[in-house]
Amino acid sequence: MKLVRTTLAARVLLAISMTASATTAALAADMTNAPASAAAVRTIAVKGVVIGEGAPKTIVPVTAKTAAEQLAQARTIGANADTDVVEWRIDYLDIASDAKALIKLAPQIATAAGGKPVILTFRTSNEGGATAISDADYGKLYAALIKAKAADLYDVEMFRDEAVVKQIIAAAHTAGAYIVMSNHDFHATPDTAEIVSRLHKQQALGADVLKIAVMPQNPGDVLKLLDATWQLRQTSDRPLLTMSMGPTGVVSRLAGETFGQALTFGMIGTASAPGQIEVGTLRGILTTLDNATKKPQ
Repeated sequence: MKLVRTTLAARVLLAISMTASATTAALAADMTNAPASAAAVRTIAVKGVVIGEGAPKTIVPVTAKTAAEQLAQARTIGANADTDVVEWRIDYLDIASDAKALIKLAPQIATAAGGKPVILTFRTSNEGGATAISDADYGKLYAALIKAKAADLYDVEMFRDEAVVKQIIAAAHTAGAYIVMSNHDFHATPDTAEIVSRLHKQQALGADVLKIAVMPQNPGDVLKLLDATWQLRQTSDRPLLTMSMGPTGVVSRLAGETFGQALTFGMIGTASAPGQIEVGTLRGILTTLDNATKKPQ
């Protein structure tokens, strides 16, 4: 197993090196007039984890379909030293829209997570999730969960009804929680300018973490995502969670610190999106790259 992991890490690092070289050449013209350095990040400290500082923090999702299965999965994830943050995917549950049942389950999930920060996510079917829900019901569900302090951070899809989104953000901030605003395209990669525009819109709406996930059709699409990430890092103070999905986009999940990412997804058991890799392997690569950036030139 160690040999397999080492071989995989070596292959991934080679891919990162090749992609970084291609990115440098492809983006040279755009970077000529760009600021010389990244903007200072407005870090988020939750339960001892500082998001936006050092190597990207790892997120591992809980994806089971019943409460009992999710609790067992959360215990495994919470006990894993390579996991920084637990994502609680309530849309997978058979009680996904039952606020009372979810509020009862929330403290059990928090305990199972072993003191790690928890992101609560209802990924709607509109953006690749397991369950459909109307905007009105989405807002009511989040309002109830936030009032009950069901999590530390809440993932909110930016393309839900804007009034509902603003209400959720206000409620979360009043409760002392944080908003991860998200957008997902499982079919294509928008132009770089559109990715940048969406992330700026998330910040304007009041998001604490800016997130976008896109599907590449070729390596050039991965460069679009990384270019957009670097542009945001130079102009925005918010932690970034950006990724290019699928096998072609794996490098974006690993080399993100170079371009300004603050968080990245790994998995234990079952992935919640294409391209996630085992969190232990992910941690090793993130640590290697982070250490390399700190070496004197």
